[in-house]
Amino acid sequence: MSRVLIFGAGAIGGYMGVMMAKAGARVTFFARGAHLAAMKENGIKLISEGTETVIRDAVFTDDPVEAGPQDFVVVALKAHGLIAAAPQIAKLLAPETAIVTAMNGVPYWYFYKHGGPHDGARLKSVDPDGKLWDTLAPERAIGCIVYPAANILAPGVIEHTYSNRFALGEPDGVKSARVAKLGEIMIAGGLKAPVRPKIRDDMWVKLWGNLTFNPVSALTGATLDVITGDPETRSVARAMMLEAQAVGEALGIRFGIDVEKRIDGAGEVGAHKTSMLQDLEAKKPMEIDALLGAVVEMGDLTGHAMPICRAVLGLVRQRARVAGVY
Repeated sequence: MSRVLIFGAGAIGGYMGVMMAKAGARVTFFARGAHLAAMKENGIKLISEGTETVIRDAVFTDDPVEAGPQDFVVVALKAHGLIAAAPQIAKLLAPETAIVTAMNGVPYWYFYKHGGPHDGARLKSVDPDGKLWDTLAPERAIGCIVYPAANILAPGVIEHTYSNRFALGEPDGVKSARVAKLGEIMIAGGLKAPVRPKIRDDMWVKLWGNLTFNPVSALTGATLDVITGDPETRSVARAMMLEAQAVGEALGIRFGIDVEKRIDGAGEVGAHKTSMLQDLEAKKPMEIDALLGAVVEMGDLTGHAMPICRAVLGLVRQRARVAGVY
């Protein structure tokens, strides 16, 4: 029985943990505060497609010593929370433990086994002093692209609202025994978990929208339908995406969709507030550097100026400073 710890058992992490527990994995839910207290008392409840599932036979804790070494540590935090969490995650690691980065944006391990002139490069925007690379060794990393939507209805209660797909992949593209095992567990629990040979391609298609619509929404307060439907903000989004596409392609990424279709797809989501706008309104830190800062840094590495992305990055960082969340 595989030991899986969900580090950050909030909406997405809680959803993943419940589904993996249904598959028979020995799941530990790592959380804090009222959410943890409710899970300890009543278990964790998942509401999905009109069905309620309650998992009580699991470990609910905020103590890595109590949890013990794991086979998989699924990190489902906001990207900016990883540096502070790294010392606790390190306590969960046995020699063969894999770290599954189920987070938005560019991960700290991005250039591990990337190949080419930037192989092994460390991104200061997401790992300023290299502690993540050193503490959570990149050879442990498995990429995980999160597509579902979920929210916490109440402490200990998760509502899953959209998609059940998580793309998985090793940084070097090999279908290893460990990533195959992880996929098997997730699929057995009712999730879609394809193992992808080029996980960075999948990462960029999602990132392509996040690096654009999230900061623009934080700056304007507009929802996705407005950003994509208004000619002026749509033009800004298009320019940012084209700059990012040039950087991605310089790094070997293949985009399987064109810019207009990607923008239209975001618009079809409707009057949705991006996670960055939601965080700003809640006076919480925003995922600025993982979503946009890292891409601008990649532009520097590849010799692409990225003037529009760089301008928006400066503006959204200042917006965060004014709000006291950067």
